[in-house]
Amino acid sequence: MCFNFLRLHRVLILVGSICLLFLSTPAFAAERVVLKYGFFRESISVEELSTFSQTGELSRSLRVNLALARQDPKAIRQYLTKPVKVNPVFLDRVLNSQIGNIILDRISQVISTPSRRADRQALRAALVLSASQDRQVSLIEIIKNYPTNEVEVDGVVYRRRHRLQGAYRQLRRLQTNLQDLLGV
Repeated sequence: MCFNFLRLHRVLILVGSICLLFLSTPAFAAERVVLKYGFFRESISVEELSTFSQTGELSRSLRVNLALARQDPKAIRQYLTKPVKVNPVFLDRVLNSQIGNIILDRISQVISTPSRRADRQALRAALVLSASQDRQVSLIEIIKNYPTNEVEVDGVVYRRRHRLQGAYRQLRRLQTNLQDLLGV
């Protein structure tokens, strides 16, 4: 009986949080993205990045920034848009576990708050909001739903792998953990 009450309580908290996030999204959604490539840092609008991820068309500033950072726009777009299917309720459960904290910490090495404070909480909120919209998550959705005005994205290539690719791989790992929990 106590276990059912706790489960119901947790679901009600999740639903309430999602409702609050939906009601407050315009006020707290990211508006600017700071692209970091080593010492190179440039701020662009989330709208610019979103348009690029949807259409493949580069704004002038994004084209210049990616060229200066020697980044392949096709690869960047692929990492931003490739979705991972998740169940929002189970996602919340996993994100509030030890393995979830490890995954959040790894993704926050790529997508973070400017102050590097409360990265887990901000990322958790962005992931749950993204999943609640269409039962899938992509990096561009996380960026768009990030609950700060500005979000930093580290695009450095490390050991021949793009950091965005690493963030996407962590999302896939999260999906695998959810499937394991569900026994799918």
